[in-house]
Amino acid sequence: MENVIKVGMADLAAAGHPGILTTLGLGSCVGIALYDSTSKIIGLAHVMLPSSLQAKNNSNIAKFADTAIVKLVDDMMKMGARRDHIVAKLAGGAQMFSFNQTSDMMKIGLRNAISAKEKLVELKIPIIAEDTGGNYGRTIELYSNDGRLVIKTIGHGIKQI
Repeated sequence: MENVIKVGMADLAAAGHPGILTTLGLGSCVGIALYDSTSKIIGLAHVMLPSSLQAKNNSNIAKFADTAIVKLVDDMMKMGARRDHIVAKLAGGAQMFSFNQTSDMMKIGLRNAISAKEKLVELKIPIIAEDTGGNYGRTIELYSNDGRLVIKTIGHGIKQI
């Protein structure tokens, strides 16, 4: 029986095999799915904001792309994953509301996705697939047996990356 672990908003979790990590309702938030194909250890973070450096209260490291990814990789390595085997997939980062002004400050989904990519590049973790942007929410499930990320949307079907 596979172990299904729900990851909440501004939360993260790592799991061994067999396991499924799932998070609901990714709008402008970004789901960062990490997978080590050798150990079959998986990790998932549901990040709300791009950078802990711009926040007054940054005590929840899972809330921010820059700190959540570092913690997630650390947790996975403690479970036996090897950093040089970890790959990443991203989902979410939607523009859920239309704003008249085209201020980048309001484009939180885009900024979340960019920040996540920058941190993964810095950590030399390859991004092998992504489903980001758009204007719709996503629910995702990450499977330990093969690293597939199943993305369910309202009105845009289900896909695997």
